[in-house]
Amino acid sequence: MASGDDKRNFALRETTGGETSVFSGRTPRQAALKAARRLDPADGEQNAQRHDLRLREKGTQKVHIYEGWAWKQEAPNDKPDWMPGTITEANVSKQGIEHLQEI
Repeated sequence: MASGDDKRNFALRETTGGETSVFSGRTPRQAALKAARRLDPADGEQNAQRHDLRLREKGTQKVHIYEGWAWKQEAPNDKPDWMPGTITEANVSKQGIEHLQEI
């Protein structure tokens, strides 16, 4: 199931059951953070709208359910030259696991 570097693939599921994107990570949380960074960022963490993220682990019937949010933040002072002045930060909170009957 897992490749040599222990990365796993997680498909982002829509409410209709379609899978639009695939995110990889060693843990479901790592993939969920990548998915959350693609959300429309708010001006601050307190203003961020929370979204449900449903990630199905490829090759299984497990769907990891997260609440995710993203916000804009100033880049650190010691940032590399190529990094923009404003970056997108994200956070997620696990809500549970669901098992699908069919894939």
